[in-house]
Amino acid sequence: MSDKHLSSQFDAALNLLSSRLLEMGGLVESQIAATLELLNAFDETVAGNIRDNERRLNRMEIEIDDELNNVIARRQPTARDLRLLMAASKCVTNLERAGDEARKIAKRLARIDESGTAATVQVVELKNAGEMALTILHRALDAFARMDTAAAVQIMQDDRAIDTEFGAFVQRLIGDMNEAPRTISTGLDYLFVAKAFERIGDHAVNIAEFVIYIVKGRDVRHLAFDRLEAEVLRN
Repeated sequence: MSDKHLSSQFDAALNLLSSRLLEMGGLVESQIAATLELLNAFDETVAGNIRDNERRLNRMEIEIDDELNNVIARRQPTARDLRLLMAASKCVTNLERAGDEARKIAKRLARIDESGTAATVQVVELKNAGEMALTILHRALDAFARMDTAAAVQIMQDDRAIDTEFGAFVQRLIGDMNEAPRTISTGLDYLFVAKAFERIGDHAVNIAEFVIYIVKGRDVRHLAFDRLEAEVLRN
């Protein structure tokens, strides 16, 4: 078998893995979008779909990781190809965890709905944080698809907006709970939801960091943002 044929087979395997990862990412996006629907109006059918899709995400994680391991064992890739495979495995893990957060949000919103206390807490900032988390995850997956390091850097910058909305929600929630102790239980449930949206944003940032690792060969997970921007965008 010619080297050219072997190379084309390897490229096809890499493309398939990237497609499967992006397919998994699309499912996670739909999970998060569904939690935003539940924030507006709880629907048990939507919550049930989130639970069912979580099991599908778990299967996809295992299947993609198995195929990644097979490609590494068969092809013994080096340099950027090896970085791609290693980073893809970590991205799959982050996607599965983001899907876990969506399931936890649905479970917590079901509890709030059962209590009949949803209207006692204003959730404007919480909805904003959830929409930002969904947007930033979509952009991270797009950056992965295009291997766009500039977009990845911008995602890491924009994630701070989610932290700002989270902080604003927490501060107002504390004030509301001080003024009306009857809202404390529901407020704590919503605080859990807010933290889950923040974690989803963190998982999106992790994916963006792995895009930079693949393209630049640079691990930027603990690099100060000003240094990261200078080092990644200067070339």
